Amino acid sequence: MSRALDSSAVIAVVGTGAMGAGIAQVAAAAGHVVKLLDNRPEAAAKAVAGIRAQFSKLADKGRMSAEAAAAAGERLRAVEQAADLADAALVVEAIVESLEAKQKLYRDLEDIVGADCIFGTNTSSISVTAIGSALQRPERLAGLHFFNPAPLMALVEVVSGLATDAAVAATLFDTAAAWGKTPVHTRSTPGFIVNRVARSYYGEAMRLLGEGAADVATIDAVMREAGGFKMGPFELTDMIGHDVNFAVSRSVWNAYFNDPRFLPSLIQQELVDAGFYGRKSGRGFYDYREGAERPQPKSAVAQSVPETIVLHGHSPAVEAIADRLHERGVAYTWGDNNDGRIAEVGNAVVFQTDGRSATQRAAESGIPSLVLIDLALDYTQATRLAVSVAHTCFAPDAAAAVGLLQAAGFAVSRFADVPGLAVMRTLATLANEAADAVNQGVCDAKGADAAMRLGVNYPKGPLAWADAVGVRVICQVLRNLGAFYGEDRYRVSPLIQQSVFAGKGIHVH
Repeated sequence: MSRALDSSAVIAVVGTGAMGAGIAQVAAAAGHVVKLLDNRPEAAAKAVAGIRAQFSKLADKGRMSAEAAAAAGERLRAVEQAADLADAALVVEAIVESLEAKQKLYRDLEDIVGADCIFGTNTSSISVTAIGSALQRPERLAGLHFFNPAPLMALVEVVSGLATDAAVAATLFDTAAAWGKTPVHTRSTPGFIVNRVARSYYGEAMRLLGEGAADVATIDAVMREAGGFKMGPFELTDMIGHDVNFAVSRSVWNAYFNDPRFLPSLIQQELVDAGFYGRKSGRGFYDYREGAERPQPKSAVAQSVPETIVLHGHSPAVEAIADRLHERGVAYTWGDNNDGRIAEVGNAVVFQTDGRSATQRAAESGIPSLVLIDLALDYTQATRLAVSVAHTCFAPDAAAAVGLLQAAGFAVSRFADVPGLAVMRTLATLANEAADAVNQGVCDAKGADAAMRLGVNYPKGPLAWADAVGVRVICQVLRNLGAFYGEDRYRVSPLIQQSVFAGKGIHVH
């Protein structure tokens, strides 16, 4: 049975910037009278006018009827003082990210609203437990974290602090669902789900850049064209703003007592110090100023199709390469080597990365001309692959391996010989952090995957993706990365280890 607030319940939104106005629009569209309050003169009235204009645009585009748009607009009320919120059933705050300001707001409201009124903070980074500690009744407070822009983004994190009543969290969960959103439950831990797990997407890319693996445009292209991400990590942080993204990274790192898994990037620190915040300042990883040229990803020069191609095994990579070669009329034969190799072209032997560098793997396997390919979300659809080449590999052998992949229709980006390459390394760390969140009771596996798909538009939930690749593979990649760098950053989540021991996927638990 749904515990959602009835549409007759009055919703109050305090703070009418982009987030507050977006939340008010969602609530009004769902049938609620919405009262908007802001401490800036005329800000609430301007927000009401702006939201009504949005409803009119939606009607013009046929996304809602003219009658529904007009009715939703009429349900918006700009008010001038907190006393006007006395009849609210839910007060959502979207004010400045300040613990003291949020505590004061809700402390003042406790003397105004009814005993059954719920407080839903839209904080993205402040502890819900800490906000509630200043209240007489902290059990009525929970996080109700929307993502920007609130009318378009489906995800809402419902965040329970230590004192939050389970019935309050359930009501907010069901209310968000009734408003057309996809809510997920999470505990009040640093970063909640999205801002915690997503640190790996940015952090590993900046590490790759710092190690000279490839340039910004090439790493972004690999993450899009092989990984299936909507935006590469560098263009995404440029859009978010490095001042904002770096502040969140530092906040999460500090909140976890400087856990190396969340270590911020010195590269991003320099951008912030320079005032290169990204799109909004005109410069970030890319240059957005008028006349600036957009750098293009680097692709290997065209190589001849190898005379002899021998494919091995039945992995998704080799099956896709076989199909792509067949479609292009390129001849190949099948071999029966079972050491994990994907292909042989002359003296070159091609493997998928397992978190070791190509040079390390060449030394340990006794195969000097060893070439590694990166993971792809879907090798049948990917248009680009990253590769790394062992330092012992002869140039003609490396060229033959590149020629094989080009013959299969891939643009090939050759990286420096860094362990894990780009997509595999990123997935392993994303899945590891999501698994730790599940293992620590922050959320469940379904919630973790939904949060990352809907909150930051990942092509697949990291845990479901890890299951598809194989939890044993992900575990091995992390262990190899940890051994190579000698850092606790890559320690394997207990949940991943237990999944390997049990021979089950993470979603089975």
